[in-house]
Amino acid sequence: MDFGIVRSQLGAIIGVGAAIIVAIPGLASAQAGKMQNAELLPPNAKPGECYARVFVPPTYKTETAEIVTREASERVEIIPARYEKVTEQVLVKEPSTKVEVVPATYESVEEKILVKPASERIVEIPAVYDTVKQTVVDRPAYTVWKKGTGPIQKVDSATGEILCLVEIPATYKTVTKTVVKTPATTRKTEVPAEYITVKKQVLKTAATTREVTVPEEYQSVTSMKLVAPAEERRVQIPAEQQTVTKTVVANAGHIEWQPVLCETNTSPDLIKSMQVALHRAGHYSGKIDGKLNPRTMAAVRSFQQAKGLPTTGQLTIETLQSLGVKTGG
Repeated sequence: MDFGIVRSQLGAIIGVGAAIIVAIPGLASAQAGKMQNAELLPPNAKPGECYARVFVPPTYKTETAEIVTREASERVEIIPARYEKVTEQVLVKEPSTKVEVVPATYESVEEKILVKPASERIVEIPAVYDTVKQTVVDRPAYTVWKKGTGPIQKVDSATGEILCLVEIPATYKTVTKTVVKTPATTRKTEVPAEYITVKKQVLKTAATTREVTVPEEYQSVTSMKLVAPAEERRVQIPAEQQTVTKTVVANAGHIEWQPVLCETNTSPDLIKSMQVALHRAGHYSGKIDGKLNPRTMAAVRSFQQAKGLPTTGQLTIETLQSLGVKTGG
């Protein structure tokens, strides 16, 4: 660890002790006698700890006393006359009659209106055809002369070439043709009349008139009525006292030795122990390197705020004790 950096950081972070004494130079002369009698060295000092001579300011208490601020006297009160409100009903409009018109009433009715009369139309029924198969002669029978294969019956000694008249039978083929099964016809079809339904308003009750009585009108008028006349009353005013608060010294200020952190007892091992404790408390997640860097001090301030400790931006003995970190040997 670079102790040069630690010195500069400790000067800004841990500074107590002598700085406190310098901040109250006006008390030096008043406490000169007490300082001469103060111990030159801290009592009950422990090895490895540092101490600073600190002026503990006096404490004060508050005392109260009762003093008369105003003598007893008398005052005259005028009790004003007392009135009460009386409300009366005053006729502001005579009764009368008026004629009202009772409007006619209507009702909705539905009516069918012929838009196209009934008629007839002629519908053509097309012819129906059927497909049939028929066998017809493709070629009629006929005869031809063919040469014989050899004589069977000898006609004479001069028999020569033999010719035979052969009949060739007729040939047939099957043809498909369409024939009319039902001839085309016509028929008459009734076309019904067409209507539309419309809604219309018809008079149900004719308009009439009636005579209506208009009642009289009243207005509430409020007036003031004397209930009690004005009178005089004398009131005794007691003396007034005031509680005066004054501050008196409860304990006079004095000089004493207090343990502090300084370069001697703020070692890298102490900072490491503090970083470990801050990590366990959930306030530090950086390296455990024994360096009093800004990240470590931010964790110190977070811990102080969580524990309700003074957040002065300094590392204090109270903070280390709350973390469970020992400062002495």
